[in-house]
Amino acid sequence: MANCVHCDIVSVKEAIYSGSVQMIIAHGRAGDIGVLAGHAPLLTQLKPGPVRVIKENGEEEVFYVSGGILEVQPRVFTILADTAIRAENIDEAAAIEARTAALAALQNQKSEMDTAAALATLAEIAGQIRTIQQMKNRA
Repeated sequence: MANCVHCDIVSVKEAIYSGSVQMIIAHGRAGDIGVLAGHAPLLTQLKPGPVRVIKENGEEEVFYVSGGILEVQPRVFTILADTAIRAENIDEAAAIEARTAALAALQNQKSEMDTAAALATLAEIAGQIRTIQQMKNRA
């Protein structure tokens, strides 16, 4: 059996995952990062996007996080995020509709604040759509 480590994925509202994993792959600030048991301690920011969890039994589960922090310690990986949901719970039609609305808001911007809000929404929606695509690709 592969080396495993405990992993917790926690949002502001709830703990969404807690269990033994072989590996996690998350969308970091500089690109995707894969972390295995025995990885050097690490603290890094995450961008909105998918988190793939390879469980102890080899099964893969995909989550969406709205950004946050990944902390890697010798015996535990922890992801803290404002929003974390299982990929299968993302409403693809709503995400596409929200992307259309955010793009329209960018075109009709009236201030820098409007632009910043629209860009933040687009980043989150892009992360959700990427998460849905990864979930579909693994099936």
